[in-house]
Amino acid sequence: MDTARMMQILEEQAGLIARRQVLTCGAEDWFIERQLRRREWARVYRGVFVNHTGELSWLQRAWAAVLYYWPAALSHESALRVHGVRTTAQRDDRVHVAVGQERRVCEVKGVRLHHVSNVALIQPNRSPARVQLEHALLAVASASDRDSDAIAVLADACQCRRTTPERLVSALNELRNLPRRALLLDVLNDVADGAYSVLEHRYLTRVERPHGLPVAKCQRRVKQGRSAAYRDVEYIGLATVMELDGRLGHEEALDRWDDMDRDIDSVQDGVVTLRAGWQQVESPCRLAIAMGKVLQGRGWTGQVRPCSPSCAVHEGLGGYSAPGAENAPHPRAAARAVSR
Repeated sequence: MDTARMMQILEEQAGLIARRQVLTCGAEDWFIERQLRRREWARVYRGVFVNHTGELSWLQRAWAAVLYYWPAALSHESALRVHGVRTTAQRDDRVHVAVGQERRVCEVKGVRLHHVSNVALIQPNRSPARVQLEHALLAVASASDRDSDAIAVLADACQCRRTTPERLVSALNELRNLPRRALLLDVLNDVADGAYSVLEHRYLTRVERPHGLPVAKCQRRVKQGRSAAYRDVEYIGLATVMELDGRLGHEEALDRWDDMDRDIDSVQDGVVTLRAGWQQVESPCRLAIAMGKVLQGRGWTGQVRPCSPSCAVHEGLGGYSAPGAENAPHPRAAARAVSR
């Protein structure tokens, strides 16, 4: 019996070992029974053992699940966890395991199974085996409750330089039936090309137009000092600019300073600059209310209108009239005055 090899396997697998591995070391079932009887090992699942009798750590539970369902690999949140990627997504403490599409196996407590058709997505030589990083990120993003959460998962990974938008696009091209695929592909393609039109389009179609805000000019080129700049959304005549930050990935300090310089230049010109990202645009009614108040303070005489029966404007949080509107004549009185 190769005891040294068995000890090496236990060390490499966080104290876990499978029956098949014990047998390859030259031991037999009587050896396993003796280890269990002496309480040197404990059975986690059928054919999977751990070298103590205490509570298992998350990593040990992950190893146990992979060994039990072998050939298998960690996927979704579990894959991100062993890849060392932290996200703002709510942590699911279950162990997510990917197995072949053709396999018919039952889930055990604490494990969530995912059937995959492309085994090439799995990295079997990693310890423990796991789904490739980009595919795990896209799987978690597509399963998010909200679009903003899906974008945040990808943004977190890009910001910590674990992947790039280009690599995510390449992975997404292999996943034809992924939920939210169109949204994710649009966003990642725009980011890879250095454009942010998806976020701008969402602002226009979910914030500005449905809530009756003034029509803005997008990507307007302006000259500030000796250089030129483009304003994402500018309300001409109201001296207000909305900059929409849809970038994924690391932002260099010089880029942020350039943004600050442009804001300072705009203020000197009497223009107020507001900034919003995915989180704000994904709460369109709230953002519209805020923008309406700012624009009214800059001279807009209109008011925010509700976009739907459930819009927050109905709750008295927005839709305020422009300053002085409370003194406006009643519509019938105004009509009589005109007829005279």
